[in-house]
Amino acid sequence: MKTLLSKVSQLLVTLIGVTFLTFCLTYIAPGDPAMMVLEAGDSIVSQEMIDATRKEMGLDRPFMEQYVRWVAGAVQGDLGNSYSGKKPVTDKLLEGLGGTALLAVTAFTLNVLISIPMGIYSAVKANKLPDFIIRFFAFVNVSMPSFWLGMILLYIFGLKLHWVPIATSVISVKALILPAITLAFVMAAKFTRQVRTVIIEELHQDYVMGARARGMSESQILWKHVLPNALLPLITIMGMGIGWLLAGAAVIEIVFSWPGMGKMAVYAIAMRDYPLIEGFVLWVALIYTAINFLVDLSYSILDPRLKARG
Repeated sequence: MKTLLSKVSQLLVTLIGVTFLTFCLTYIAPGDPAMMVLEAGDSIVSQEMIDATRKEMGLDRPFMEQYVRWVAGAVQGDLGNSYSGKKPVTDKLLEGLGGTALLAVTAFTLNVLISIPMGIYSAVKANKLPDFIIRFFAFVNVSMPSFWLGMILLYIFGLKLHWVPIATSVISVKALILPAITLAFVMAAKFTRQVRTVIIEELHQDYVMGARARGMSESQILWKHVLPNALLPLITIMGMGIGWLLAGAAVIEIVFSWPGMGKMAVYAIAMRDYPLIEGFVLWVALIYTAINFLVDLSYSILDPRLKARG
């Protein structure tokens, strides 16, 4: 119980820190949201109109008052209204949540299907030809920016072969293929190397040498001893990858014009839509901390020693 309360308190402190930092950055950022909102219309902008709009938006209040009012609203589920969308921030985020969730889940599933088998095989064949080939391709993919890989795939399969749409604002299976593959390949390159490192460390443990001395086959040692002991580090690696996945999805959504929260957040930054930016950051922070919280809780389930210690 004490551990659970400690985790919850850490989660709250993290959320407060992230939201306060985001609020500070948007507050000191150059540009006036009121001016941008007014300039989006066709009317002539006067100083009186700017002052009235700033007052309507609440931008004329002191910084701490703005932050406290925003936090009070966020606790009640009210993240304010989007300057550019003219609707509640929550509604705007829900519009992009489905696309981002579909892309993230698909890419993460592909990443697991690629990186774990490849990492295990590379570790088992350490310092042999298959290991060198896997490490080479992993190094190339890690070194390659995700947007560049996405543009290459889009050029080949979209522009030249016409197998997939080049740009779309509609969620479909055909439009999902390239964004998911691009995001999964970049992730898999990183995770393959990490999985390889974890498995190699386990293969050098004393219990593995003892199992070999008892005449167990390499496959039995791998499946019955090495993989169960490597499960906790692998879960940690996958859990930490969620944050990178959410950040990487924003870039991929821009490249492929995929309708999601990442694309919406980039547009919000360009339009100085502070409520939408702050709401997006809060949602991402909630998702990231919640997943890390679940990963920590899974430790006590998978390792009884930690449960007894807690």
